[in-house]
Amino acid sequence: MGQVVNGVIARSKGAPVEVVPVHVPDPGPGEALVQIQACGVCHTDLHYREGAIGGDFPYLLGHEAAGVVEAVGPDVSDVAPGDFVILNWRAVCGNCRACHRGQPQICFSTHNASQKMTLDDGTELSPALGIGAFMEKTLVAAGQATKVSAEARPEAAGLLGCGVMAGLGAAMNTGGVGRGDSVAVFGCGGVGDAAIEGSRLAGATTIIAVDIDDRKLNWAKQFGATHTVNSTKEDAVERIRELTGGNGANVVVDAVGLQETYRQAFFARDLAGTVVLVGVPPPDVTLELPFIEVFGRGGALKTSWYGDCLPTRDFPMLIDLYLQGRLNLDGFVSETIGIGDVEESFAKMERGEVLRSVVVMG
Repeated sequence: MGQVVNGVIARSKGAPVEVVPVHVPDPGPGEALVQIQACGVCHTDLHYREGAIGGDFPYLLGHEAAGVVEAVGPDVSDVAPGDFVILNWRAVCGNCRACHRGQPQICFSTHNASQKMTLDDGTELSPALGIGAFMEKTLVAAGQATKVSAEARPEAAGLLGCGVMAGLGAAMNTGGVGRGDSVAVFGCGGVGDAAIEGSRLAGATTIIAVDIDDRKLNWAKQFGATHTVNSTKEDAVERIRELTGGNGANVVVDAVGLQETYRQAFFARDLAGTVVLVGVPPPDVTLELPFIEVFGRGGALKTSWYGDCLPTRDFPMLIDLYLQGRLNLDGFVSETIGIGDVEESFAKMERGEVLRSVVVMG
């Protein structure tokens, strides 16, 4: 039979989003129907609306979500009706070459729901990152629903579904930040501040936040930045070296993804240090570096996909830290909004007024 619920779609490239009725099938084999309680507004959703990710319009937006499993299809055993879950876009397959070599965190063949959600006229929707959660209920592959403690606030917990996990993991998983390390983070939006928070959790003693907006630099202090650098007012590379005994940081995270920030990150690290790119570069941007410096500085240049996370491993652990008061997820929630406020939240995001607007379902 299925159900009809309200959801937010991007009908065409650049057009304002709309709230429309969406037909959601009953879960089939390997699928779960999740009642969404809260969903963060992520830059990725804006990229979908702008056609920067693909052209499979109309898109069903939203993916940073938490909610309660309402029903599951046959052959589902990891989650059950009533479970509180965080949705993820890395439902590992277990059979690809990455999984076979013991690296499921970079699974190359992640699962999505097989059935399509549709508009009234039967038009099939493309769910953002295979989720589509600016909606009262959504259909996902069961592996995209990770059970965590129901004591967590949905508004905060859902942010682990994308941006916060990407930043935390860039520092903790990809960058391997450890006790006593120095870290610099370029870009202090949601992902960058999460990298700062992850560096603090991992035991870094010097955490340098770099941005061009003093408001964002003040936000970064709430998540553990020990120093801040406004790169419009001083040379970020030189200042980072000053703050690290003239050496540069052990780990530098680029949460922006522009040629300029990556070059600064490259030169702001210590010899044999690590650069982690987690900001998504524009598709037409190229990068040029002195090749002898790539060799001579040593270390590692890494890209972080989804914070190299494994949701079944990381989400429950991080929610436990949150409930213990050791992980500041609440700090990322700038405001809560309704399902009809997504378009305005995109504008606030572009103006740099929020870390995260979070849609709360009534």
